[in-house]
Amino acid sequence: MARILIIGGHGKVALLLAPLLVARGDTVTAVIRNPDHEAEVAATGAAPLVADIELLDTDQLAGIVRGNDVVVWSAGAGGGNPARTYAVDRDAAIRSVDAASAAGVRRYIMVSYFGARPDHGVADDNPFFAYAEAKAAADAHVRASGLDWTIVAPSTLTLDPPTGRIDAAAAESGSVPRADVASVVVAALEDDTTVGRTIRFNSGDIPIADAIGTPSRA
Repeated sequence: MARILIIGGHGKVALLLAPLLVARGDTVTAVIRNPDHEAEVAATGAAPLVADIELLDTDQLAGIVRGNDVVVWSAGAGGGNPARTYAVDRDAAIRSVDAASAAGVRRYIMVSYFGARPDHGVADDNPFFAYAEAKAAADAHVRASGLDWTIVAPSTLTLDPPTGRIDAAAAESGSVPRADVASVVVAALEDDTTVGRTIRFNSGDIPIADAIGTPSRA
């Protein structure tokens, strides 16, 4: 049992993740920006905490992080506005990593995406460019942080029912249900061999716990 802070607690993955963690016996706090979402988040078993991570500095974030055992970053600006994408997906994510370090919370899971890397190949006139740049920078920061990090990097997300099976050795992005992404986060918390690894995955045929137990491409 652990005290787990989910940043981005009203996201589709986070809403599926929180009940899985609560079912394990974890104490879950979900950071959300909009107070109108408190009831929906509370229904998952998580305790909603209203805070705008885009506006909080590192010290303020450390105050929120402190006292937890794990930070899960599952927030995002949602695209459409490059300035806000950089502010949330890059800058706030980086501050959350620094806040975890400052607060002495060593376990950190970053929810990213399959193609996140400095050489992402997205053209600068593509609307996805800001997100690709932001996630590459945030992932690089967590890798250099010295924390016990895992980057969970799913392919294109769907709302399909969970399968409980993934392919963590795929060379190219495919798709995967958000519910299986939530299960990968839980499995990563239960498997210390995932520390210091980037787990890129699609839907597949291998049970999640088995698939993430074999190091995938970093």
